[in-house]
Amino acid sequence: MSGYEVPRKQLAKESKIVASDSMAVLEEFEKFEEGLPGGPMKSFRKELWLEVPTRRAFINITPEVEEYVRESGVKEGLVLVNAMHITASVFINDDETGLHHDFDTWLEKLAPHEPVSQYRHNIGEDNADAHLKRQIMGREVVVAITEGKLDFGPWEQIFYGEFDGKRRKRVLVKIIGE
Repeated sequence: MSGYEVPRKQLAKESKIVASDSMAVLEEFEKFEEGLPGGPMKSFRKELWLEVPTRRAFINITPEVEEYVRESGVKEGLVLVNAMHITASVFINDDETGLHHDFDTWLEKLAPHEPVSQYRHNIGEDNADAHLKRQIMGREVVVAITEGKLDFGPWEQIFYGEFDGKRRKRVLVKIIGE
């Protein structure tokens, strides 16, 4: 028998000790966790469905996200908000119509919808520009939750950016915390 081999009886005995010790540690952790402010971690998931009647639009979804945070009961944590479609975006910025117009104009210069023949993706489709616009504006945002409220900087709001509308799409809102 080499120095690395352990007799079966000794291994069985040591395994019981380890299992017993693991249970004790788990029980102690559960007692510790119960004593923490706020208790155990919560997880909350909700989907926000949108159907934008135009090809492109920016929609402030902050009120819906705030409602979901209240509904979750999380006082301290994080919220992830992400577009669940590859031609839509979620981003944070100011709720100002001039800025939204500027975004739309800028994105259309970077990735114009027409002529649709300029894109290889547009074989049987016409939304290649929407994929590019989504890539620029981003897929998701994460916002801190403090004292049960979204912890924004000045003027910050959460927006859904639609770049290939006229059909139902969803936004995932995932909240974790205590």
